[in-house]
Amino acid sequence: AASILIIEDATTGNVMAINTVMKHYEGYIAKLATRKMYDEYGKRSLLRDKTLRDRLEAKLLKTILEFKIVR
Repeated sequence: AASILIIEDATTGNVMAINTVMKHYEGYIAKLATRKMYDEYGKRSLLRDKTLRDRLEAKLLKTILEFKIVR
């Protein structure tokens, strides 16, 4: 029930509620923004794509603010 109230508050623009939702998805967004890179020797490394992370966070914020709750 508490999560429903947070979502409702977030959709109305409540900054604290929006931050709570954004924090909830922080790890998932970080995982989606992680890319495998290989150097000239074939050694693999994982890099976080900051541009992609920023775009995913912006999309989530837009979705939160446009979300309509139907009762």
